[in-house]
Amino acid sequence: MKMKIIRYIKQEARVIQDRDPAIKTIGEIFLYPSFRAILWYRLAHKLYLRKHYFLARLISQHSAHTTGIEIHPGATIGKGLFIDHGHGVVIGETAILGNNVTLYQGVTLGGTGKERGKRHPTIGNNVMISAGAKVLGSFTIGDNCKIGAGSVVLNAVPANSTVVGVPGRIVKRDNIRVPQKDLDQVHLPDPVLADITELKKETAELRHILEEREARVKKTRQKAARRKKGIAQ
Repeated sequence: MKMKIIRYIKQEARVIQDRDPAIKTIGEIFLYPSFRAILWYRLAHKLYLRKHYFLARLISQHSAHTTGIEIHPGATIGKGLFIDHGHGVVIGETAILGNNVTLYQGVTLGGTGKERGKRHPTIGNNVMISAGAKVLGSFTIGDNCKIGAGSVVLNAVPANSTVVGVPGRIVKRDNIRVPQKDLDQVHLPDPVLADITELKKETAELRHILEEREARVKKTRQKAARRKKGIAQ
């Protein structure tokens, strides 16, 4: 048992060191809310599977109060979960997370309030969900996806996609870089800005066409006026 705990601590230390450049020593992992929350979750989940529901919820609520991270003991979570900062993170009872998932503060993996049974999302392997994003409903986020900060995702997302916006829209596909090696939350495509830029371009082109036509009409009128004046004389 002792060796198992030591192996787990080393494994979590590697996860945090790989994904958080702020960590300098292994001892710091004991200060990370993510480390403590996941440790408490593993214990609560075992109790939940054995139908010790009250004890499982007692542990999970204690963890939520002390770390700011609320993980329901019924959630199924794979290896290598990393929750950076973590305050405000909520993972619902029927959520399923694959391996090497990264969540930032304020992420919610929740339900819509209209479903029964499986009502929370399934998150694939190597997925990064940025700060403040909400994934709501019983659908799947495929492997190697990136969800942009503040996005609200309400529908399934295929593997190797980038999603941004409210509601979330797929703006990039087949980007197969593994998210835990690419934790950039900022430099993602911006579909709204792209649409605005395209509209500005189209408006400028239409304005140019209109100005050319107005110039031709003006010349035509001037010629007609000169001809009329010449006839009158």
